[in-house]
Amino acid sequence: MYHEPVMLNESIAGLEIKSGGVYVDATFGGGGHSRKILEQLDETAKLFAIDQDEEAKHNLPDDSRITFIHGNFRYIKNYLSYYNIEKVDGVLADLGVSSHHFDDLKRGFSFRTDAKLDMRMNCKAEKDAAYVLNNYSEQELTNVFRNYGEVDFAYKLAKEVIANRALQDVTNTAKFVELVDKYTNPVRRNKILAQVFQALRIEVNDEVNALSELLAACNDIVASGGRLVVISYHSLEDRLVKNIIKSGNTEGIEQYDLYGKIEGPWKSLTRKPLLASEEELNKNSKSRPAKLRIAQRN
Repeated sequence: MYHEPVMLNESIAGLEIKSGGVYVDATFGGGGHSRKILEQLDETAKLFAIDQDEEAKHNLPDDSRITFIHGNFRYIKNYLSYYNIEKVDGVLADLGVSSHHFDDLKRGFSFRTDAKLDMRMNCKAEKDAAYVLNNYSEQELTNVFRNYGEVDFAYKLAKEVIANRALQDVTNTAKFVELVDKYTNPVRRNKILAQVFQALRIEVNDEVNALSELLAACNDIVASGGRLVVISYHSLEDRLVKNIIKSGNTEGIEQYDLYGKIEGPWKSLTRKPLLASEEELNKNSKSRPAKLRIAQRN
């Protein structure tokens, strides 16, 4: 297993699993959530596990009830249609990046070691982090750093990248860290580098648009009474999840007719997102930014 999932028991409880139901683990990863789900399913049930990292399939349990799908969860509706599944009883998505990706040096997710700037969840995707840094315009880079990493010096960093790539492509993590360090307070260095690398990763994998498409699809594929359980790790993700639950769309636009507000497709079961317990925080500091939201399909 890659890592112990964050808020494992809380997220599984949120699914309110029916023993003979059909469920989707949209972010299979190390398989921790899927194994817990399988413990509550009978022999008639089905579990679909999705992951765009093909290496994740090596974590599959030997169990005929689970079907692994190598792909992006944004296409969840198409995948289920292929297996003649119209409705499911629950969808779970843990949007965190597993420690496996940070530990695998050749993937370029971490700023702690020098490696090629990659950051692709799907190793067969065309665009990697080096492509973004060496081909995006100054404005595009500024938007990436500012919108996805909330970086205070986004414009200055974008200009620095542009100036350096004019001499030589920025292709490895050590060089990029060197550029970021010019504008970094040493006291907050690790946090700032994490924000910058997060921004690049989100852009490379088109994570915001992919999540929006997954959530929109859940409006259609989750059966009445079914559950949507999502663990997010930064404000952009959490806002999208909050909006879909509140209004049925990721923009958060509530619908009205002549008689007043139209009821959305979801009932929120977590008025405020659940956070990791003190006990979990002491065991796993990576759980600190996690926010868990649970909703039930009307």
